Amino acid sequence: MTTALAPSSALSAADRCDRCGAQAYVRVTLTSGGELLFCAHHGREHSEKLRDIAITIHDETGRLEATPTITVDDER
Repeated sequence: MTTALAPSSALSAADRCDRCGAQAYVRVTLTSGGELLFCAHHGREHSEKLRDIAITIHDETGRLEATPTITVDDER
């Protein structure tokens, strides 16, 4: 049995960039029916070209700014 996630579902830490293997924050559904995942860096790098061939671009890069940084006093 094969299970597929809906393209609009949130990306998880298990989703990896097709270019470099880093955590994916951008999902691109192509007009050809395929799907690509990109990290924030590669999503930005290829954004102009992707707009021309994409049906949808699901961008969660805003999650990077929303993540608080916590530092233990001993680590400073």
